Amino acid sequence: MDTAPATAAIRTRVTIPLHFPDGYTATAEAVTFKGLVDEAEHLALVLGRPDTAAAPLVRLHSECLTGDVFGSARCDCGPQLREAVERIAERGGVLLYMRQEGRGIGLYNKLDAYALQDDGLDTYQANTALGLPEDARDYTAAAQMLTALGIDSFALLTNSPDKVGQLRGLGLDVAAAVPTGVFATDGNTRYLRAKAIHTGHTIELADAAA
Repeated sequence: MDTAPATAAIRTRVTIPLHFPDGYTATAEAVTFKGLVDEAEHLALVLGRPDTAAAPLVRLHSECLTGDVFGSARCDCGPQLREAVERIAERGGVLLYMRQEGRGIGLYNKLDAYALQDDGLDTYQANTALGLPEDARDYTAAAQMLTALGIDSFALLTNSPDKVGQLRGLGLDVAAAVPTGVFATDGNTRYLRAKAIHTGHTIELADAAA
C-alpha cells in the first residue's frame, strides 16, 4: 500500500515503569489508539524525550510471546526488545509493539511452523508449506500510530528493508535505518541466516556458528 493511511487518534496515555530480568529499568508512556486500520490492540511505548531529539528513534517490534515473555532462544526477539527499549530511552523515541505474532500468522501457526523447521525447513519455507504468506505483516497501522503521535520523520531501528520500504511508501520520512545488534545463539543461527539471505536483513553472521 503506497498511499497515506486514514487518520487514527490517541485513546489513552498512561505511565508504566518497565523492569527487565537483567535489572535494567525505564519509564515509558504507554499509548493506545482508536481508528487503526486493522483494529488490533497495538501499543506505543514513548521513551525518553522524542520531542527534543533531532530524529527520534523508532522501533517496530512484532509481538513474540515465546521470545519476549518466555525467553525462547529460537529467535532474537527478546534481546531485540530489551536492546530497543534502552537505545530509544537514551535517544528519545517510540517503540511500537505490534500484535503480529509469527510475522502475522498467529501463535498456533507459528508453533506449527516450528515443527516443520525441526524437520529441516527454514522459517520462510515452513510458512509457505502451511499455505501461509512468508511474511503477512502490513505496517499501515504503525504509520497511523506514528502520525497520531506527531512523528513523521525519524530514524528506524531495524535490520529489515521491508519495514523501511513500507513506511516510506505510506508517506513517512525514514531518515535513516539504524541496525539492531546481532543476538546469535546456537538455537537461532539458522533463523537469522534465513532472514539475512532470504529477505535481505542486515545481519552479520560471519563469526556465528552454522
